[in-house]
Amino acid sequence: MTHGLEEGAAIHLPVAGLRAVLHWLPTGTDPRRGVPDLDLSAVLLGAGGRVRSEGDFVFYNQPRHPTGLVRRLSKRRDRHGLRDTVEADLGRLDASVTRVVLAASADGAGGFVAERSMPRLLLHDAAGGAPLAALPLRPAPGETAVVCGELRRSDGGGWEFHASGPGYAGGLVALAAAYGIAAAGTPEPASAPEPESAPDPGPEPAPRPRVHTPTPPTGTAYGYPEPDPAFTLPPQGPQFLPD
Repeated sequence: MTHGLEEGAAIHLPVAGLRAVLHWLPTGTDPRRGVPDLDLSAVLLGAGGRVRSEGDFVFYNQPRHPTGLVRRLSKRRDRHGLRDTVEADLGRLDASVTRVVLAASADGAGGFVAERSMPRLLLHDAAGGAPLAALPLRPAPGETAVVCGELRRSDGGGWEFHASGPGYAGGLVALAAAYGIAAAGTPEPASAPEPESAPDPGPEPAPRPRVHTPTPPTGTAYGYPEPDPAFTLPPQGPQFLPD
């Protein structure tokens, strides 16, 4: 059963594995004004509401947590638009992880252009794909990153999703700093949307500038290179700027 959520609502998640999907429309009705590319990220938090290490930030340049229990999947296009997906094996996360933040970010200073991109977060059971909840996102004009909600451990065991969170005009750098992540630069995203069946004839999202990223080690996971254990966020980029 799918629950329609609004900001401030909470729902118990009767699953051990969760698939969170950020879905949006790639274009608007005005061909002269495009909709930005969007990304879904996850931040694993300890008891103090801060990350335990840089590996707890799962985003487009670090698409897999060192444990492999939280990971991004490849972006996809379907007949309804674009989607970016994060999967989490909630039942296997270490007890020191008390919350998992799900955050959306927009590529570019113009924000989400929400009136045309119509972003929303969809929650599914990762095991069978059954839909659990749908949350429309309403970022304010100028916000380039927004917390969609948090996965929190419940008192009786298991997990709950709380649909609330702040927005940031400073993009991922501001959001990351709020959870103790000192970032020096924004690298490029890991992948472009891939067609699932018949390609949408509409225009694709504009590609982002290519910048330097660390050379990944041998091995892949879900279409992405495994993260370098010595990884630090590199300088330069459109969102992350030096302090």
